[in-house]
Amino acid sequence: MQHYLETLIALNDKNDLLDFCRKKILHGTPFVFKDREDEYYEFRKKIATEFKIDFHNVLIIGSGKLGFSPYKLREFNMDSDIDVAIISSKLFDDIMNSIFSYQMELRENRIAVSAKEIERYHTFLEYGATGWMRPDMLPSAFTMKELRERWFNFFDSLSNGRSEVGNYKVTAGAFKSYWHLEKYTMSGLEKVQNQHKVKEIS
Repeated sequence: MQHYLETLIALNDKNDLLDFCRKKILHGTPFVFKDREDEYYEFRKKIATEFKIDFHNVLIIGSGKLGFSPYKLREFNMDSDIDVAIISSKLFDDIMNSIFSYQMELRENRIAVSAKEIERYHTFLEYGATGWMRPDMLPSAFTMKELRERWFNFFDSLSNGRSEVGNYKVTAGAFKSYWHLEKYTMSGLEKVQNQHKVKEIS
């Protein structure tokens, strides 16, 4: 982790940072599947089959990929989640289209929504504006309960010893494209860079 951080802080060129992003976070077999490439394939295949996408569009990111969080710089442990990135413009658009009726009812004040749910919904839309969809951020008043339940039930079926990944909770988000995933990841890396460079100056 220390070597990772030192290498990241030393990068000054955008292209070098992009290469770092691809090599360290997006490419290769995740830490949680070290020396278990076949099981990683089966895990990805289950998710790809569920959402009818190619298996190579399913990636593990975060601490499950590196063995520590690339942003919070915390070691991976038994309490860590397995973060899955699903790259699919169709899935992303399907989720967005499914909230249309909710948005229209909200706009016309036909439904009562608490301030907390509105805040949660705005967070959901904020993620969506960056090309990342997180159904877990949908408000509880959301009318399309089938979407939420299918999402949570499926990833719960892969969690806590019920799939190849092991005894961990599996969470996921849908990215509109690989470009959006790269941009999101790059943004997080740049934030870590800036934070540590400010510390060095101070």
